[in-house]
Amino acid sequence: MASGTNEIAHDFPPFFKAYKDGRIERYMSHDHTPTGLDPNTGIQSKDVVISPKTGVSARIFIPKINSPDQKFPLLVHYHGGGFCIGSPFDTITHKFITSFILQANVIVVSVDYRLAPEHPLPIAYDDSWEALQWIAAHSNNQGPEPWLNEYADLGRVFLTGESAGANIGHYVAVRAGATGLAGLKIIGVLIVHPFFVGKDRDEMYKFLSSTSSGCSDDPKLNPAVDPDLSKMGCAKVLVCVAEKDWLKDRGVTYWETLRKSDWGGGVELIESKGEDHCFHLFNAESEEAAQLMKKFVDFVSGE
Repeated sequence: MASGTNEIAHDFPPFFKAYKDGRIERYMSHDHTPTGLDPNTGIQSKDVVISPKTGVSARIFIPKINSPDQKFPLLVHYHGGGFCIGSPFDTITHKFITSFILQANVIVVSVDYRLAPEHPLPIAYDDSWEALQWIAAHSNNQGPEPWLNEYADLGRVFLTGESAGANIGHYVAVRAGATGLAGLKIIGVLIVHPFFVGKDRDEMYKFLSSTSSGCSDDPKLNPAVDPDLSKMGCAKVLVCVAEKDWLKDRGVTYWETLRKSDWGGGVELIESKGEDHCFHLFNAESEEAAQLMKKFVDFVSGE
């Protein structure tokens, strides 16, 4: 009967609700920001297709170019949003990345991985890994994207992400180390308010995934059980948590896991007092957000 089409099968606020007829309705949407040259900052951006087969794409940002032979560190960004919302093309992400570039003078590739549940996990992980492989293909300056060929220093690559994007960033760094990805060198990974599993099953993650139990036996949710953790392909990690974030303890546990593991890199933990999850994106003008951004910039600049 038609009345059954409005029956809700699963409800995961503030992300989405799933109806029994298969429809997905998201609670949030964000304004789209166009690409181009920002005359106030000199920062340019454009959208590129990484995989014509899947449609996976990215937004690339480059700082103001003062010399044709300039080479900049490259920051690969994976957006948050519970694996099911968010985009490199929205206003919040665009503003954050522009601010980062102004202070750190880096190139940024923000990856538009396909979203669950329409594209069940682990598709987002596979798309994100494919994006890093695509970037690595520019190591001989003959890749498909001229901006990366001309301006990116692939010997100085950093990965970052917030929330679900931090989870993805960690996964990609481990996979790069485990497979011995050639063509680039990951210096560090910036893990911001990361999403990992707690003691209980994460029902939304289980719903989004075609393979996961949603529990701590899944290495994507619990790095402590990942046999490849010691191969994480970077020299340093900065883990950022917020005092009032419900995910804070999971971020601290992640830091402890890395610190106690056989991975040979350095890991630092910082906490933003009095703040909540991803506050730096939604209240970017605050003093705490400015302090956190300085930590980000120092992490990338210090090498």
